[in-house]
Amino acid sequence: MTTLAILNARLLDPASDYDGPGGVLIENGRIVRVVHGAAQIDADQVIDADGLCLSPGLIDIRVKTGEPGAEPKETLKSASLAAAAGGVTTIVVQPDTDPAVDDPAMVDFIQRRGAALNLVNVRAAGAATKALDGQRMAEIGLMDEAGALYFTDGDKVIVNSRTLQRVMSYAAAFNALIACRPSDPWLTEGSVAASGELATRLGLSGSPAIAERIGLERDLALVEQTGARFLVDQISTEGALETLARARAKGLEVAVSVSINHLCFNEVDIGDYRTFYRLDPPLRSEADRQALIEAVREGLIDVITSAHAPAPAEDKRRPFAEAAPGAVGLETLLPAALTLHHEDGLDLLDVLRPLTQGPAALLGLDAGVLAEGAPADLVLFDPGAPVIVDADTLRSKSKNSPFDGRRLQGQVIGTWVGGRKVF
Repeated sequence: MTTLAILNARLLDPASDYDGPGGVLIENGRIVRVVHGAAQIDADQVIDADGLCLSPGLIDIRVKTGEPGAEPKETLKSASLAAAAGGVTTIVVQPDTDPAVDDPAMVDFIQRRGAALNLVNVRAAGAATKALDGQRMAEIGLMDEAGALYFTDGDKVIVNSRTLQRVMSYAAAFNALIACRPSDPWLTEGSVAASGELATRLGLSGSPAIAERIGLERDLALVEQTGARFLVDQISTEGALETLARARAKGLEVAVSVSINHLCFNEVDIGDYRTFYRLDPPLRSEADRQALIEAVREGLIDVITSAHAPAPAEDKRRPFAEAAPGAVGLETLLPAALTLHHEDGLDLLDVLRPLTQGPAALLGLDAGVLAEGAPADLVLFDPGAPVIVDADTLRSKSKNSPFDGRRLQGQVIGTWVGGRKVF
């Protein structure tokens, strides 16, 4: 096998807290040597990084596609191309396809189809309930054996507490991870924006912040009772962070994710009914956004996701309340996350940790680190290079990006998956 050396880089490895000069040697798809400081490494191919940042490839655990069932929105191939261009080397596909990923055959389909593309690592999340109906528990054990990384009903809240209790109890028996969106569906029914003065002035039905806290309190009570491993999916409010802190103080094994959109935007960004900012959960107040950023700074957020949710133009060019929620984000995830460094002063390692090591540790993946024996899933990027987002040029089939026209910093120069250059 040929060898590849990437030298003269600024290595960023959150797992070892190393931020400094160095290089890596790659052979047979894995890192076989990591050098800190200036050094020469003999290899068949040598890339001089010229001081650019080299980090583990990003791991995005919340990616929607349209395949199978709604391929005009997004295919596994278009999502994989977007991921590679964004420095994302592993994507976890959500189960809300048609048919839903609720049995081992569908898990196998997603992962074999992704592997055949030979681009990024494609893994599947399995449905917690059959057809995401919130009533009948799905084949969690068999899907776990087939390789599903965790189990969720995605954007749908499992309203029936008995069903969720059964799902958690069963999953706890073999240490499977359950993810749920925290929300009280009765308080959020029909809502399209965050409750408050702005939503009232715009005539939009509002989702109160307390709904997230109430939903989280129920979910955490069931976690405590069942002993399940649990992921709070896309936290968006300061009050929910306080509830989470209390649960962790009690020793509950609870992780939390946040979408990059809720770190970069607030409710004011919906402006005059701009539907690219119609998200679920909705964009919250600036105080909530700042609280989430501080949670990232303090290491309380385990995972930052793109919350990639493609929607074609005909689903977005509607009155705000009728527009499909969600935004594409795979290709813009890294430069968007780097705004936390450039504008909010977070250390680069603290920004990258919930994008690499955090999701890898949560899902038990052999990835997310720069270490001997680790897979050579890498991204080389220039953190200061300007990027002007043009939605029309994004590789996703859908172009619904809230970052369209925004000036960011952080250009992906190259992406490697298993030592293969995919971008």
